[in-house]
Amino acid sequence: MKRELLISKIEMLKDKMPDFVLEYYQSKLSIPYSLNTLYEYLKEYDRFFSWIIVSGVANEINLKVLEKLSLKNIEAFIIYLRERPLLNTDSNSFGVSQTTINRTISALSSLYKYLTEEAEGLNGEPYFYRNVMKKIKTSKKHETLAARAENIKNKLFLGDETQGFLDYISNEYVKDLSNRAKSSFEKNKERDLALIALMLASGVRLSEVVGVNIRDLNLNTMVIEVTRKGGKRDAVPFAKFAKPYLEDYLAIRERRYRPEKKETSLFLTIYRGTASRIDNSSVEKIVAKYSQKFKVRVTPHSLRHTLGTRLYAQTNSEVLVSHQLGHSSTQVTDLYTHIVNEEQKNALDNL
Repeated sequence: MKRELLISKIEMLKDKMPDFVLEYYQSKLSIPYSLNTLYEYLKEYDRFFSWIIVSGVANEINLKVLEKLSLKNIEAFIIYLRERPLLNTDSNSFGVSQTTINRTISALSSLYKYLTEEAEGLNGEPYFYRNVMKKIKTSKKHETLAARAENIKNKLFLGDETQGFLDYISNEYVKDLSNRAKSSFEKNKERDLALIALMLASGVRLSEVVGVNIRDLNLNTMVIEVTRKGGKRDAVPFAKFAKPYLEDYLAIRERRYRPEKKETSLFLTIYRGTASRIDNSSVEKIVAKYSQKFKVRVTPHSLRHTLGTRLYAQTNSEVLVSHQLGHSSTQVTDLYTHIVNEEQKNALDNL
């Protein structure tokens, strides 16, 4: 979603929110949470508050109502999400997916944590102390790491395929395009290559690469500064193969996109004749269109998994990989040991 449209939708949702949610929004914006995250959270609050009224739990939304909501009330809302027909617009199945329910729980937990721990009322104390969301647990997908590794390994560009993917975009992708498509491709070729190369070379998340400003990129030290989850700033090194693609893009950025002086975003797009920060959905589409023609349609997160797997194969260090990817522990990086083990098995089979 374009940034201007996203901001417009956020403002529409803010008009429907009570004051304490607006305070929460302001607090998280200063961390900062990404606009996409805040937009999704506001949508969850809108749906939750609507359910409270329609279901008869309360006649209005205020702090006292949220404080008094029972565990049964929250469980009833979750069941409503899971069982109500046609909430899942991507299929004919009932309700929404468990992934969506987990996101709803995460959004409500964040709001309750703010109200019960972080907010300051007139006396400097939180608005209330009873946090019903602490009694709600998200349901994790029951899948072993080996099974997960098996599911994603074919969506990774390992070994020579990393450079092969970039070479394909540079030299082969254009061959079967119409004249109109060729014109669009040539206009954004350097940007797209720099964007994909940076993700493959650093393993940064989609929101992190979108949020990068020019001043965050240092080609001398081969480091890029990003805002991690929770608003933490981090300096992330990237592999040297990305450097020429970034240099090529920077060489044409001003002339091609003509950004205003106040526009400091590294990766730009043209929207209504004006250069602005590229958004998450645009990056997802860019990665999808190139990867589908090269091998298999993947997401930006697959590029992150690619870097994690390649780095672990090179170092055998889960600690190093977790630091590179911005994880707080090595538990998440256990996945890459299973993928690499499978790569080793395939190598042995070919001896």
